[in-house]
Amino acid sequence: MANITLGGNPAETIGTLPEINSKAPNFTLTANDLSSKSLSDYDGFRKVLNIFPSVDTGVCATSARKFNEEASTLNNTKVLCISKDLPFAQSRFCASEGLENVEMLSDFKDGSFGKNYGLEISKSAFSGLHSRVVIVLDENNKVLYTEQVPEIGQEPNYDNALKALK
Repeated sequence: MANITLGGNPAETIGTLPEINSKAPNFTLTANDLSSKSLSDYDGFRKVLNIFPSVDTGVCATSARKFNEEASTLNNTKVLCISKDLPFAQSRFCASEGLENVEMLSDFKDGSFGKNYGLEISKSAFSGLHSRVVIVLDENNKVLYTEQVPEIGQEPNYDNALKALK
């Protein structure tokens, strides 16, 4: 369990993030076309998992924009933005923002991603949503970097996440 805050108020997550050098848990998430995507669909690519509560909040939208900007310069890397937003909302957001270098994935169906990665929020107004986390994986799904952002209203450390790819 991680102790985090939401607007300065205490919150918790249900578990802990995957450990550095461990194999990332598999997932099945929903793409904007309502198809299922699993971790194995991205085998052979490095991955930045940009995880957040909802694309409809300012900081979440900012992180999607920032990683979209950075993704255009990354070789053999997929940036996956993951939330519990419906795929329709994610698609609408990307279209209105002109985001073409990130892939939005939704955990709305069964919520197992947030549970399996230990980042689902508990004991907070955002209970059941994802906390703000960045996880970087190599081509073989080994965890290279994790960041559990301590205050949900803060942006992640983009530089440290991107350095993990070098």
